Amino acid sequence: MSDIEIAQKAEMKPIIGLAEEKFGIPAEQLDPYGHYKAKVSLEYINSLTDKKDGKLILVTAISPTPAGEGKTTTTVGLGDAMNRLGKKTMICLREPSLGPCFGMKGGAAGGGYSQVVPMEDINLHFTGDFHAIGVAHNLLSAMIDNHINHGNSLGIDPRRIQWKRVVDMNDRALRKVTVGQGGPANGYLREDGYDIVVASEVMAILCLATSRADLKERLGRIVIAYKADRTTPIYARDLNAQGSMAALLKDAIKPNLVQTLENNIAIIHGGPFANIAHGCNTVTATKTALKLADYAITEAGFGADLGAEKFIDIKCRMADLKPSAVVLVATVRALKSHGGVDKDDLNNENLKALDEGFVNLERHLNNITNHYGLPCVVCINHFTFDSDAEIALLKEKCEALGVKCIVSKHWAEGGAGAEELAEEVLNIVDNREPEFTFVYDEDLPLWDKIEAISTKLYGAAGITASPKVRGEIKALQEKYGKFPICMAKTQMSFSTNPTAKGAPSGHTVEISEVKLANGAGFIVAIAGNMMTMPGLPKMPAAERIDITDEGVITGLF
Repeated sequence: MSDIEIAQKAEMKPIIGLAEEKFGIPAEQLDPYGHYKAKVSLEYINSLTDKKDGKLILVTAISPTPAGEGKTTTTVGLGDAMNRLGKKTMICLREPSLGPCFGMKGGAAGGGYSQVVPMEDINLHFTGDFHAIGVAHNLLSAMIDNHINHGNSLGIDPRRIQWKRVVDMNDRALRKVTVGQGGPANGYLREDGYDIVVASEVMAILCLATSRADLKERLGRIVIAYKADRTTPIYARDLNAQGSMAALLKDAIKPNLVQTLENNIAIIHGGPFANIAHGCNTVTATKTALKLADYAITEAGFGADLGAEKFIDIKCRMADLKPSAVVLVATVRALKSHGGVDKDDLNNENLKALDEGFVNLERHLNNITNHYGLPCVVCINHFTFDSDAEIALLKEKCEALGVKCIVSKHWAEGGAGAEELAEEVLNIVDNREPEFTFVYDEDLPLWDKIEAISTKLYGAAGITASPKVRGEIKALQEKYGKFPICMAKTQMSFSTNPTAKGAPSGHTVEISEVKLANGAGFIVAIAGNMMTMPGLPKMPAAERIDITDEGVITGLF
C-alpha cells in the first residue's frame, strides 16, 4: 500500500482521550479540531514549569538526495519503538508546507508504517497555523504600503523596504513583482516580491517565542524599512502592527497534538525549512514535550550541516536546550547517489559508489561529534533493495569511525522495526553525559561566525562577499554583533553548488546577501544563489493529488 492508503486504514483514537490516557492532559486544556487533532492551552503548558525535564534526542540526516533519507519517518519510528520498550516518549515534528507537498515531496508526515495521522489534514491545512502566519505577515506588508500612501510620516524610504509578502506555495513568478500600479489611487509604485511562508520572519518568531508577550515583543521589533539616511531603522511597532499581528496568531502559538499509527502522541508545531530558515519546530513544542515525557525526540530540517547546526547554534542557544544524543539518518540509496550513481540505478548493488559516497556521512558525523560535541548513532533507513554486502560495508566503515551503525526497518514494520535503534539511543542517553559545544562563540564578529560555519562544517577554504555585502555585515556588526547566523544555502551539497555531491572541500562560500531578522534575533546570510521562494518542478506533485466523489484524498505520498 502507498503511504496514504496505510494512513487512511489507521485505527485512530480520539485525541482528547488519548492525550489524557498517555500524558494526563485534562480535556478542558485542549481545543479540539475535529476528533483527531487538538491544540494545547498555553495556561496548561505554563503549569508544567516546575516539572523536571526529560532528555532531548535530535534526529538529523546526511545531505538530501532525490533518493530520499527518511528523517521524519525515522523520528516517528524511533518514538514508537521507545514507547514499545516502555519508555514514556513524545515526538516533536515540524508542520509540512504546502509548497513541497504540491511540489517535490507530495507529503511530509513520515512514511510506510511510521507516520503521523491524520496524514491528509497534517499535509494540507492542518489547524490553520501557516495560514495565520501568512496573513499576519501580509497584514504588516499592507500596513507599510498604506502608511506610505497616507503621507509617510515615518519617513520610510520605499527603496529600502525590507519586508516582502509571502504565500505558502512554490511560485517562482512571484519572486519579483511591482506593486502600486494603476496610479495614485492604488498606492505608491515600487518593486516588491514574495517569499514562501516558511521563510517568513513571522514563522521564525512564532517558533522561538516563549509566551504571548514574547511573541508580541518580537513582532514589534521587526525591522520593516530604513529612512533615506540608510541607517535609521523603522520597526513594526512604529506602525502599531504588533498587536493585530499577535491577535491573528492567537491560536497558531498553541502546539498541535496528533498521533502516530501506533497511537502515540506527537506534537507538530511550526515548520521553517532549514535551507532558507532556521529549520526547527517551536521552542514551546519541544519544551512541552520535555516536561510531559521522559524522552523527547525532535527533528531538524535537511542535512546536519543546516538543520542540526541551526538547532544547536540558534534554537538551543536561545532556549537553553541541551540534546543528549543525535541520530544521523542515511540510506544506502542516498549514499550511492553521493557516490555518483544515477537515480534509475540506485536499486542495483554498487559497493564502489557506496564507498565513495560514504564521505558525506563521514563529514556529517565528524561535525556532530567534534563540532557539536554530541554522541551519535547512525541509522540506516532500510530499503528492500539494500544488499547484505552494502549493509556490511556501511557497518564496517562506521565501526572504523567508532560509531554504532544500526539498520532500522521502521518503514516496513513500524516501531517493532526500530527497537534495536531505540535500545542503542537509550544506551547513550541513559549512560552518558554529553559534552555540548556551539560551532562558534556569540562574541565572534558576524563575519567570523559565517566563516566558522563554512570552514568547520562545509569544508570550505573560506568565504567571500562583494564590497556592498561586506559593508552591510560591518554595519550590522555594530548593533547586532552577538546575533547568531542563519545560513541560507542549498541543502543538496556542503558547497553552494547543488550538483557537488559527496564531501566537497576547498571551495569558497560566497555570501550574496545578508538580512536582519531582528524579531527572530538572528542574521540571515544567503550563500550563492539560494532562493527564498522555491519553484515547482517540471512534474509537480500537484498533478497527481486528487479527491474522490466520496471526499477521499489521493496522491499524497
